[in-house]
Amino acid sequence: MTTSDLTTDAPAPAAAPVPRPRTGRLVVASVPANHVYVRHLAPEDGSGPVRLPDPRPAGAAATQQWWPPVMLDPAWVADHDFDVFHLHFGFDARSPADLEELVAALRRRGKPLVFTVHDLRNPHHLDREAHDRHLDVLVPAADALVTLTAGAAAEIRERWGRDAVVVPHPHVVPFETMRRAAAMREVRRRGPRTREFRVGMHIKSLRAGMNPHALLPVLVETVRDLPGGVLQVNGHRDVLLPGGARYDAALAEALHDHAARGEVDLRVHDFLDDDALWAYLASLDVSVLPYRFGTHSGWLEACRDLGTAVVAPSCGYFADQGPVLTYGHDDAHFDAASLTAALRDAHAGRAHAPVEVDERRRQRAAIAVAHAAVYDEVVGQR
Repeated sequence: MTTSDLTTDAPAPAAAPVPRPRTGRLVVASVPANHVYVRHLAPEDGSGPVRLPDPRPAGAAATQQWWPPVMLDPAWVADHDFDVFHLHFGFDARSPADLEELVAALRRRGKPLVFTVHDLRNPHHLDREAHDRHLDVLVPAADALVTLTAGAAAEIRERWGRDAVVVPHPHVVPFETMRRAAAMREVRRRGPRTREFRVGMHIKSLRAGMNPHALLPVLVETVRDLPGGVLQVNGHRDVLLPGGARYDAALAEALHDHAARGEVDLRVHDFLDDDALWAYLASLDVSVLPYRFGTHSGWLEACRDLGTAVVAPSCGYFADQGPVLTYGHDDAHFDAASLTAALRDAHAGRAHAPVEVDERRRQRAAIAVAHAAVYDEVVGQR
């Protein structure tokens, strides 16, 4: 991906908008549309606003993991018909000037911009400056702001003087998968009292916000002392195998050494598909998030859906999302003792009860109503 600065004089005349079917339902240009978070903003029955599908960029393969969002192009805005433009994420590769031009294109069309502030600190950027510059364009320009937690809303108010509607993160895992996981938990609960207690740390492709290096020795020592304790670490080949694009020699060597001594159940693989990911998370008793910065977490929500306890860092607003066990970890410090205490609490059964399927279904319905109200308000204002 490349980032380009747009330098334009007077805007060219807009092409005639592409007409859309008149269904009587609000049409939302959602960036993106095909993402589990966005899909679960809709009612279960498929009613509510129509979200336009993600346009495929020219030359992009259908099998790609991610497409640069075409809807961020001002030319797309000029040529397509919709009622609301709702931006979630996918704008990393755009410059602030690009985003300013996007906002200008929406203004020319008289189309309202809704922006959900998922990240106040981008977990993929070592430095926060670039993301802050993006937010400095989008947050003041939006006709309405949404965010996931009260803590994030307070930070938005402090930094930009804007109020955001707080709407919680919906479920991530399909309801039927949640039911099966709940049934399996019940089987395990009624089984022998002496069983393993599996603690997982997932390092994926080691994005910038992760700091598993500091956690690993503490996890090894703590889990070793827990009755039945097993420490499982999953990571992608690009980080843990020589020649990988993000190979981290020190981390890989430490993990392989611990695995050779039987202290870590090390799993090295590529991206897991959804079914494999849900099965993996459901197999854990605890998932430890090794983040030193960030804001919100879909991984946390998937764990809640599957009944897996979450040990989350004190940075960001993870504890605002839902019940977690917190340990001290941010850009400036890591508190090893608090991580040990959180794991011992989880082992002692002091983690919060899993979220129930019916509760998630009620929440999804309320989330859909909340978003419909935001859309109706901004369309009315326009």
